[in-house]
Amino acid sequence: MKRLTPVARRLGRDRTDAEARLWRYLRNRQMEGAKFRFQAPVGPYVADFLCVEARLIVELDGGQHGVHIEKDAARTRALEDAGYMVIRFWNNDVLSNNEGVLETIRMAVVRGRSW
Repeated sequence: MKRLTPVARRLGRDRTDAEARLWRYLRNRQMEGAKFRFQAPVGPYVADFLCVEARLIVELDGGQHGVHIEKDAARTRALEDAGYMVIRFWNNDVLSNNEGVLETIRMAVVRGRSW
């Protein structure tokens, strides 16, 4: 896991507009009081947004993910096998339907805490 820390730091510095927008709403326990981490190592992966207490990972996908469908599916399966619920949004969903994305995440946090 230690080897992923520099990768996570670089990804955190080079965030997309969608990541920056979503992070404004998830940081500092603004979402149902849940603590989210941005670009956090989880096993062999770096999760875009991680909430350990709700066992939730939120992934944002840009255009490059449209060509990596099988790789993303394997990654999601591995994270789910590790006990996390993984929800994915396209970057343009965050930018054009921020309220809907936030409500979906809020419901996932509430559901994840009740597991």
